[in-house]
Amino acid sequence: MTAPKWMPECPLSAIQKRAFLYQKIRQFFADKGVMEVETPVLSRHANTDRQIDVFCTQSINSIDDFAYLRTSPEFFHKRLLAAGSGDIFEIAKVFRLGEQSHLHNPEFSMLEWYRLDFKLGCLMKEMAALMQSLFVAFGLPELPVRHQTFTQLFEEYVAINPFKTTQKNLNDLSVEYGFHGADLSRDEALDFLFGVVIEPALPEDELLFVDRFPASQAALAQIDPDDANVCLRFELLWNGVELANGYQELTDATEQRTRFKADNEWRNSHGKRAKPIDENLLAALEAGLPQCSGVAVGLDRLLMHLMGAGGLSAILPFSADRA
Repeated sequence: MTAPKWMPECPLSAIQKRAFLYQKIRQFFADKGVMEVETPVLSRHANTDRQIDVFCTQSINSIDDFAYLRTSPEFFHKRLLAAGSGDIFEIAKVFRLGEQSHLHNPEFSMLEWYRLDFKLGCLMKEMAALMQSLFVAFGLPELPVRHQTFTQLFEEYVAINPFKTTQKNLNDLSVEYGFHGADLSRDEALDFLFGVVIEPALPEDELLFVDRFPASQAALAQIDPDDANVCLRFELLWNGVELANGYQELTDATEQRTRFKADNEWRNSHGKRAKPIDENLLAALEAGLPQCSGVAVGLDRLLMHLMGAGGLSAILPFSADRA
């Protein structure tokens, strides 16, 4: 039976488990001397990412047209890092417009942390250590950890090399696997095939780190200095669901500005409003963002998996429909 609308949708035990999860995460970072921080939810600037739509609202001041609900605390974290904060983490509320399904809620909880002088491999090891500690805390067995590259997954499950195949072949494959609509860009087709073909076919009960994504999907990550075709980024998947997205962080303000501008040009050409570039972030990069790696983890999805639930409604007290 569905609970009345005024009541929490999930059982109280899920609320208790969330509190327990946050306690364990905070203890994990306290043991490592990583400082917890709190940053603004409302910002004058927005994420320009082509794949993410942003909530906007009335301006904070008399200068701007709008203010924006953050999609990640990342920009604020990098300003803190450039100011000398040292290693930091935050359990943050973030917002993404138009994302609602059994795995998406427009408002969700994100763990994000940054480690100075960490290469991507070090961050993946720490990510795995956090996960194994949470399995133990929740009375679950530790899981095997596996690493595969983006290319290896496409070769195994789609039988193509994603860097060598033509865009026409990518579009033909997308249609073959159920896509309907206008031709996709190269990255859009890769994202579609990854989500529709690869993720559902991945083995269960293992932690899978995927890295060496195309350079065109770098966002705020560095390009691999040894291979300009790929970026220093990873995703962590558990049972075919993305839980985390990590970067060896780009510190070059000029390159970051170029990427933001390219995103906005793409937005304009696709009928989407360009987003105000965060000049405070770019100023922080110019001032000197220390070498670091950072990762964002979807805590609602993580809790869902730790509890063996089939969807977010089982662990969210007030999803968007009850908010």
